[in-house]
Amino acid sequence: MAASAPQTATLAIRGPLVRADLPGLIARTSALLASSEAEVLRCEVSQLAADAVAIDALARLALAARRSGCRVRLCGASAELYALIAFIGLDDVLAR
Repeated sequence: MAASAPQTATLAIRGPLVRADLPGLIARTSALLASSEAEVLRCEVSQLAADAVAIDALARLALAARRSGCRVRLCGASAELYALIAFIGLDDVLAR
């Protein structure tokens, strides 16, 4: 019997982000995950800059997802953003 594909929720994060945007982003993410049975949170991040605010947002998002029993998959991350993610050691948490 073939394994079924995991349930996926999708979130697009539009940039540029400022720190004041983070509480609302995390609240919306938590509500999305609470209302779904998602095992994977697919995040479209092609508009995010490779900066500290984006890393903070993604780290918080990963924590909210983990608390919901979900893992994060990034889509559209620039090479610079993914290099920064890898540099700080979150590449195992924020997978492509």
